This record gives sequence, C-alpha cells and structure tokens, in this order.
Amino acid sequence: MLKQAVIPFLVGASLLASAPFAQAATNLVFCSEGSPAGFDPGQYTTGTDFDASAETMFNRLTQFERGGTAVIPGLATKWDISDDGLTYTFHLREGVKFHTTPYFKPTREFNADDVLFTFNRMISKDDPFRKAYPTEFPYFTDMGMDTNITKIDKVDDHTVKFTLKDVDAAFIQNMAMSFASIQSAEYAAQLLKEGKAADINQKPVGTGPFVFKSYQKDSNIRYVANQQYWAPERVKLKNLIFSINTDASVRVQKLKANECQVTLHPRPADVPALKNDPKLQLIEKPGFNLGYIAYNTRHKPFDQVEVRRALDMAVNKQGILNAVYQGAGQLAVNAMPPTQWSYDDTIKETAYNPEKAKELLKAAGVKEGTEITLWAMPVQRPYNPNAKLMAEMLQADWAKIGLKVQIVSYEWGEYIKRTKNGEHDVSLIGWTGDNGDPDNWLGTLYSCDAIGGNNYSMWCDQDYDKLIKQAKVVTDRDQRTVLYKQAQQLLKQQVPITPVAHSTVNQPLSAKVEGFKVSPFGRNVFSGVSLNP
Repeated sequence: MLKQAVIPFLVGASLLASAPFAQAATNLVFCSEGSPAGFDPGQYTTGTDFDASAETMFNRLTQFERGGTAVIPGLATKWDISDDGLTYTFHLREGVKFHTTPYFKPTREFNADDVLFTFNRMISKDDPFRKAYPTEFPYFTDMGMDTNITKIDKVDDHTVKFTLKDVDAAFIQNMAMSFASIQSAEYAAQLLKEGKAADINQKPVGTGPFVFKSYQKDSNIRYVANQQYWAPERVKLKNLIFSINTDASVRVQKLKANECQVTLHPRPADVPALKNDPKLQLIEKPGFNLGYIAYNTRHKPFDQVEVRRALDMAVNKQGILNAVYQGAGQLAVNAMPPTQWSYDDTIKETAYNPEKAKELLKAAGVKEGTEITLWAMPVQRPYNPNAKLMAEMLQADWAKIGLKVQIVSYEWGEYIKRTKNGEHDVSLIGWTGDNGDPDNWLGTLYSCDAIGGNNYSMWCDQDYDKLIKQAKVVTDRDQRTVLYKQAQQLLKQQVPITPVAHSTVNQPLSAKVEGFKVSPFGRNVFSGVSLNP
C-alpha cells in the first residue's frame, strides 16, 4: 500500500576583492558559526556539519518540507510499505544528475546502485569502501539502523527495497534526516581506484542544489549553483558562501554592514537592536531544542546517582536563564521539549537546594575540594547562546557545595569528538530535534546504542532501553506515549543529565532575503532562497 570555478570575489575585510559583494543580487553570504568537521553527512551529528554538507549539496530519499516537519518525496517519488511494516519499497526519481566537478565527471544518472552504496557502507564494516576509509556513522548506529536494516535489494535501476528486522515507526522520517544523504557509487568507485577514499569527506559530490567549490578552514566555504538540479525552480542563487565566524557579535556586525545576508545565533542582548533595524528582518520561533548538562557516568564519582542528584539540585537554573538566555529561554524540566508529543508534563522540576546537595555529596564519600572538569562548547548553538558564561556560573554553583571545577574547551569538531569518546567529567551540550519523533530524543541521546555517539553521559540502563525499544516498534501513538512517559520518569530519577533550558530561536537576515524558512530542526537551508536587488 502506498504511504506515500573558484568564485571570483570574496567578502568583507577578510574576504573582499575588487567589487562589493552586495552589487550581485544572485550571490548570498551566510555568516555561519563554525567550521565543519567534514563534508560526508553520514559521519556527523551536528547542525554545523549538516548545514555545510547535507543541506547544500545532497538529497535524501525522503525529505522534510522547508520550514516544517512533514515528510515529502525527495530522490524517491513515492514509497510502499508492507502490511507488516517491515518492507519499504522506494521508487526512485529519474533524470537526477550528480554534480560535475573538477575532480569528478559522472557518466550516468542517479540510480539504485547509489542507494545501495550509501547504506551498505553505513551498515557493514566489511564494505570495501569502508575498509579503504574506516569511519563510523554515529547517527545511523545511535538509532540502531545498522542492525535493524537486514537487507537492501535492488529491484531494478529505479526501485529499491529495504527489509527491517523490527518495525520502526519513524523509518520514513529517519530517511529524511541529513545523515541519510545519498552518495554517488560511481564517484566512490573512482576514489577507490585512485586510492583516495578519504576524499569523499573533503571533495564532496551530491545531487543537491549547490556544488562544492572550495573550503578554507575557519574562513569560508564556497558553492556554486547546480545548473542541472532536478528541481531547478529551487535554485535562485548563483553563488553561496559560508563566511565562518565563531564570534556572535562579529556575525551581527557583518550582517549590519551587508557583508553577509543571513546569520544565526545572535546574542540575546543584540536581539532588540536587530528587531529595530529597518534593513534587517528577525524571524522568531519557539525552539524545538534542549540545552543540558551531561554527567559522564563512566567517570567517578558520577557513576553514583546520589552525586548526580547533588550536582543537579545545586544548579541555579533561574540565574542561568536570566544571565545566559536573557528572556529568550524557557526553564527545562524534562529530557525533551514540551512541544514534542509524548512529553510527560507530570514530571516536576528538582528544587534548587545547595545545602541538601552538600549532604548528598558527603554521604556519597565525595570530599570537599574534589576536582572535576566541566567542558564548555566554543560556539553559540540554538540551545545555548553562551556556554562559557554558563560554565562560569556552574563553576560558582558547584564551588558552593565543595567542588573545584576546571573549565575545559576545544575547537568545536574536537570538542564533539572528545566528548563522544567520554574524555570529559561533565559537559555542556544540547540538541535540536531532527525528525519530530520522540525516539530522536529519548533513543538518540540517552540509549545504550548511542554511547560513542550522542549519549554524552555514557549512561546505559537496561530498563530504560527496554522501554524505548518497545516504543519504537509500536505504531499506535497512544501506546508509544505511555512507554515514552515511563522512560522519561526513569530518566528523571537516574539523572544522567540536568535539563537547563529550551531557547527561542532568533534568525536574523537582511530585509532583501526572500524565501528563507526557519527549520524546526535547526538547519539552514538555501534551496528556494533569493535576494532582492
């Protein structure tokens, strides 16, 4: 049944060449907040990486509507789902061309072989390409897709059938997510032959609206319009540049000077001025996000729930909301936002009680003056506009209960890599939902399968895992809600994290920009975007 050329100009003081960028209305500069770790979407989990790769250069079989959560056709024009929910047959779009670049000239159009290559590489460590370029696919494995997809069959050049071991209620949504971007099997074969398999992460080839031109770390990424895109009406820019600026105030100044036309994550203090600038527009949306503190349960003394509870109740959340979010945040009580269906609103916030926290630490054998590390993100994220300030406030909060806190930070890519390896004691991190399903929170962030991926607490509880796995194979929403609420209760009791805030998303852009849609999933998508002269 049916379920359906190097760009000849640069921008700004550091990028400026002969003529002002703003003279060319078909050229847009996006002031982004960080350097991507690479351009192979399957390897990564952060919005910084996905914006630079999946959302510019690639497509998925299914995709989310721009600015919404509904799933619509992508590289598959339609799909059939078997009555038992275990077989998905995708009918592929014909006439789709992969990018032509100085390093790759495709000889055929997109077909089933590309789908098989993309997913077989993520499933099997024995895949020839993965052996040549060993890497992990954390998002794919965090959701258990590597074990749940038992077989992928090529029915014909334009039909592919996926067979699952267990029902996955969110499978179609998952296939629309950035990590599931389709790679070229022909390009991969070329790289294998040349002995350059790792180039798939540095010299990308996709089917998306923009073609990769060049990348200078911590400076800029350049793309040019895909003149052969299968949806030509969505390509309205000739050139797209990511100008990389980690400092939010610098990004705002560049936007005001028209050195970029879109930016993100302004400091809360800058929002009023942005609203009042007639040359700008500011889009405000409730954030589908969570900023939280992750306790590494594999490091002592955080393996003790009493210690985690002590740190949790010693956090002055209201003080953090006032100073860090400055009116653009909502107190977080639970492990996902209240706008997510199945949210358990019976869960109550832990009372702020530093005296009780001191008693708990003492009872757990934690001596006064014990040293711990607190890792703070080096970038602004939708869920945390100022991690450095938050870390300093936590340092003060936990000093009151006798802990000596050392604040640690690294470049963003390194930060993510090291926290996934579990090198931290406590880390500041967060999440913006990716597909609208509760499993994207409760499974992706806190499950046993997600350790080494997005489970920064390294927490594994078999009772919790049983609940979320059961919920994932049930298709009835009411039944899933009951299970997810039980999981949320257990999560609150065991305190692998301290939820801090859900922030309001403020998206500043030039008044000349048309067609930009704020993604509920925190992505910056330039398909369908144009500039007025």
